[in-house]
Amino acid sequence: MPETEITLPGYYVRQIVEQVATMGADVDSWLKASGLDRHVLDESTLHLDFTLFRQLVLHALQLTQEPALGLLVGSGLLVNTHGILGYAAMNSGSIRQVIELFERFISLRTTLVSITHDTQGASLRVLFKEPLPLGDIRRPILEAVVLAIKHVLDFITLGTCQVQKVAFSFAADDTRLARDLFRCDVAYAQTWTGFMLPLDVLDQPLKMADPATFQDAALICQRELDKRHHQEFLSSRLRQWLIEQQSSFPSLQVAARWFHLSPRTLHRRLSEEGTSFHKVLDDVRHTLAIEHLKSGRLAIQEIAYTLGYTDMANFRRAFKRWESMPPSEFQTRHHHVMPALHGL
Repeated sequence: MPETEITLPGYYVRQIVEQVATMGADVDSWLKASGLDRHVLDESTLHLDFTLFRQLVLHALQLTQEPALGLLVGSGLLVNTHGILGYAAMNSGSIRQVIELFERFISLRTTLVSITHDTQGASLRVLFKEPLPLGDIRRPILEAVVLAIKHVLDFITLGTCQVQKVAFSFAADDTRLARDLFRCDVAYAQTWTGFMLPLDVLDQPLKMADPATFQDAALICQRELDKRHHQEFLSSRLRQWLIEQQSSFPSLQVAARWFHLSPRTLHRRLSEEGTSFHKVLDDVRHTLAIEHLKSGRLAIQEIAYTLGYTDMANFRRAFKRWESMPPSEFQTRHHHVMPALHGL
């Protein structure tokens, strides 16, 4: 099974730890069950295998018996917890500038989500996407991240942020806490996750704006992003980019153009790293197939189509090559192993 690494600031994970401790759980045993200890949390940035992080979150939900754990964690993620990205936001000139800032640089804080936007009538819709399907930890992660970004908007607007609506693409039995924390209309079981803002507030000048400081901070963000891209193997960058494309996997030629390389150079660079475009794409499809099957949100035929297989037989053959069993058997086994966790 492929491993997918995620990036998180140590502070974010410490916030989860503090919430679990506040609710009376044995933090050391909880961390040990996932192969971690408190010393790891002292690091400024954590690089964790997604499977391990998922186990950590699911175990926290089990221990606390609190389905709204993500909201409680997100309530402690204020603007000053987001490093240089938060500092840039604090000095931004408008709400539009902040949204564009987080769209460009959210990956400096976490690779669990990406942010985009579109226009719906007289409103801007800020969308939170999952580069890698979050499956059964979707609710706590997205509730925490969306609330954290809402806190940023509240801070820079001095509490006058006019978020019209918050939406989540999953269900929740009790929405009272969400409404209290977001202080606006919150709707669950929607087709998207994010929030809406009126277009006429996006470019209003912010009282805390400092153009020079914002420019300096944004430049540091860009340098850090460039540094990370330079340090990463090209195959890792290609893999992350393909995951973000998901259902519209591009060709080698399109990928080469995206990375400002010729197809021949991309092929050569990948060969030097011991892989190929086909192998990376195959690994991405494997990863996404596993996560979709675990989440249980899509039928197997829908998963096959999402991964670019027009013939179910080809998808079944690929999956048997990956996991030595058909996708239906994998899905059945997974849901038998973790029925209690799925009920959280």
